[in-house]
Amino acid sequence: MLKHHCIGFLLLLVGLGSFPETGQPALQRFEFTQTHMGTRFRIVLYAPSEAIAKQASDAAFARIAELDAIMSDYKQESELMRLCKKAGGEPVAVSDDLFDVIAKSLEISRLTDGAFDITVGPVVRLWRRARRTAKMPDANELAEARKLVGFGQVQIDAKKKTVRLTTKGILLDLGGIAKGYAAQAALEILRRHGIQRALVAAGGDIVVGDAPPEAKGWRVGIAPLEDPNAKPSRYLSLVNASVSTSGDTEQYVVINGKRYSHIVDPKTGLGLTERMSCTVIAKDGNMADGMATALCVLGPKKGLPFIEKVEGGAALYVIGTDKGQTVQASKRFGQYQIDTK
Repeated sequence: MLKHHCIGFLLLLVGLGSFPETGQPALQRFEFTQTHMGTRFRIVLYAPSEAIAKQASDAAFARIAELDAIMSDYKQESELMRLCKKAGGEPVAVSDDLFDVIAKSLEISRLTDGAFDITVGPVVRLWRRARRTAKMPDANELAEARKLVGFGQVQIDAKKKTVRLTTKGILLDLGGIAKGYAAQAALEILRRHGIQRALVAAGGDIVVGDAPPEAKGWRVGIAPLEDPNAKPSRYLSLVNASVSTSGDTEQYVVINGKRYSHIVDPKTGLGLTERMSCTVIAKDGNMADGMATALCVLGPKKGLPFIEKVEGGAALYVIGTDKGQTVQASKRFGQYQIDTK
């Protein structure tokens, strides 16, 4: 379920420059970027001075780096990997952050009937190799890996803050939620530094606070399915919300003429073969990130009813076919979309 978002967002920010607010110093727009979690994190904020903006953004990036060290499955000494090495044993006491992201992941798993599942790690590793070699995963290896998949094998104790992985060999993969979680955490750090008007973007995961000065919201363009660098044809206006897009514009492999996405269906162990992107809006970054992955796995017929269960949630599918594109949106999506004509 590793999801380094390839369908990026073109951000067109309304209200640039400096604007006076009654009784407050003039706010100026500042932008900062750093690379974490294998992607570029971008922070856009409005602050009274460069010094205040720099201090706040430095603290936010430090928080992202902290979470990367906890949640990475590429770093063998991360807290996540240390937990996985104890799979099949007793409950393990974990940090508040790792417990929180695992608990939120299980919530999304239950909500989507397992379409989102962080225990898919063993299968994801086989597909990473498949993308490098352009060869299908070995059938026997895939069958063994699938035995380790199932979010019911993750047991948590909220009082003791412990996690138990019931079967030896379980490998958690937080790639479908970590970036949204980190972006949300970074926004909270900015707020603690007095920055209310801010946006944090991590590839295709975006979290926003209050609107820019003299604007109704942050204007976010959804990149087209066929070319993520092309000018968007759809735009959203968001305030104190998050949006994530999941899809396979760049991360996929073609084997024997068939295209397989980097997004893996936890129940089949196979990469998705239908060309699509799914954009999800939710109140926080981890929910938007996790649901975007789950809804890609589910497809629009099954996925759209699930997003209606999420408070304030909305989703847009763009599906590529031989005859062109089809678009399907949830009931609430129109509340966020803006007319650019």
